[in-house]
Amino acid sequence: MVHQQKAALAGSARMELVSGVVQLRPEDAMFDAMLRGWRGQQKSRGLKDETIDPRERLIRRFLDFTNEYPWQWTPAHMDEWSASLTSEKHLAPSTIRSYQGTVRLFTELLIDARYGWGPACEKAFGAYPVAIAYEWNTLPHLQDYEGDPEARPFTREELQRFLDYADDQVARAVKSKRKGALAAYRDATLFKVIYGWGLRRTETSKLDVVDFGRNPKAHQFGRYGTLNVRYGKAKKGQPPRRRNLLSVMDWAVEAVADYVENVRPRFGFPDHPALWISERGGRLQPGSINDRFEAYRDALKLPKDLVPHSIRHSYVTHLTEDGVDRRFIQQQVGHECDSSTAIYTHVSDDFMNTALSKALAPAFAGA
Repeated sequence: MVHQQKAALAGSARMELVSGVVQLRPEDAMFDAMLRGWRGQQKSRGLKDETIDPRERLIRRFLDFTNEYPWQWTPAHMDEWSASLTSEKHLAPSTIRSYQGTVRLFTELLIDARYGWGPACEKAFGAYPVAIAYEWNTLPHLQDYEGDPEARPFTREELQRFLDYADDQVARAVKSKRKGALAAYRDATLFKVIYGWGLRRTETSKLDVVDFGRNPKAHQFGRYGTLNVRYGKAKKGQPPRRRNLLSVMDWAVEAVADYVENVRPRFGFPDHPALWISERGGRLQPGSINDRFEAYRDALKLPKDLVPHSIRHSYVTHLTEDGVDRRFIQQQVGHECDSSTAIYTHVSDDFMNTALSKALAPAFAGA
């Protein structure tokens, strides 16, 4: 265990900085090393250049805006930058939130003690990076959906390809006997749970094993007949909203049951309450879910407008196409208004044609 702690992590200062070399522009050299380290850390998690390159360009733009180096950044810089994105560039809230999230990811690497950037900066410049993105200076996700209402969910064929690819990564890891098989299995199951219960990404990350329960009217699902979501999307100034979901997809129940009973125990950490745990024993965070999703989406060359939230949209759309009562779907996904559910619903042309034919049939019956 001691040996593992001493080993340099991908993205660490120890991996990127060359000792004993005098740099003509040490500040620029340190910043470039940080970006190389961040790229290496993202690559180690399976992200592609198509995902990493725009993130790096954004960090360089943030540097230009602040006219300061990362070890000099403060929360005030984030405040000023966010204000400019709103008042000067007039960007959409979802875009601003994405930009803020990218800066947060970069600075989280720099302040993580495991990567050693803080001590390296303090030794070189007498200052060190600090956290600059907080709940109070970044946009909260207060609405269910802020994007273009025409943005579509997965088609059934796309979703099947995505889930199959996630399963394939498990099989490949097991066959090659390489590390990551447990994490790949965890993530394949996680995506099935998002779809199987129509969850948001943050709701999913905060699930505990004990959140599943029995449904007396659906004995076939055993202890996975209901799911208690304790951290639903909150209204402004209010605590998270709870809701209790009914299980409706038997294959999703089978997937999570197999994971909980046969795979999760192999991570160790039997006393940890989280449903999804990391290999180091922490709770899986939403950013990690997003990274794995993007890696799989990009590997399949699926459209980049598909995001983890698209899986939740698919749950609503596919249940609608299958004839499930709209009020039930609304309660399942935690929408107070049917109009919110309507935004999520993008039924296929085949479904629309079938529905239209049924609607017009009585009118032409006597013709």
